[in-house]
Amino acid sequence: MRRLACGLLRDQSGATLVEFTYITPLFLVLTFGLVEFGNAFWQWNQAAKAAELGARLAAVSDPLWTALSSLKGTENGNSNAVAGATWPASDNYGVSCSGATSPPTCSAISGTAGLVGQAATSSTTALNNIVYGRGQTSCGALGADHFPGMCDLFRRITPANVIIEYRYSGLGYVMRPEGPIPTIVLKLTGLTFQFVALNKLLGLSAITMPDFKVTITGEDIKSAAPS
Repeated sequence: MRRLACGLLRDQSGATLVEFTYITPLFLVLTFGLVEFGNAFWQWNQAAKAAELGARLAAVSDPLWTALSSLKGTENGNSNAVAGATWPASDNYGVSCSGATSPPTCSAISGTAGLVGQAATSSTTALNNIVYGRGQTSCGALGADHFPGMCDLFRRITPANVIIEYRYSGLGYVMRPEGPIPTIVLKLTGLTFQFVALNKLLGLSAITMPDFKVTITGEDIKSAAPS
């Protein structure tokens, strides 16, 4: 029995299998961790680029807040403002439109004159043009102008993830036909990092991304003065 016990203690057959059993989980976690890091970086980059594209589209497209185009700088007691004069500071409008509802919900931003007497009207079509591309109502196809929407850069973006603010910039002039030129703030919110494998290996749940925020000035892209 003593001889048998000593033989068993000196026996190293199977040691490789034991070591492999210990090392394999660590190796898999490390390998998939590198994969997940690269995938998370890609998701972050695509979401950031989509937010930049959305802000650019918002600057050159019809506004979600449809009343913006009807403002003439004569609201809030400025009825005697002279056409062509600098946009009055008392009309420091500020409206935030959220795509979490359909149609989008627009409301005054605290600390501004807000709707300056205008209805909080919104346009689902204008939001779809930004999220899906002009003339589109779903992701995956380009419209007639062949320009992508936000979701073409990052498929998980929906109108519910988008908030667009229109703020007073001081640009534009009284009685401008298209209304004032706002500062536009696009926020991309509610997106999550989706794991490839670690969610199954370690039971990790999706991690919420920080909000993305892009600020841009509205543009007048007409090639000639209004007739």
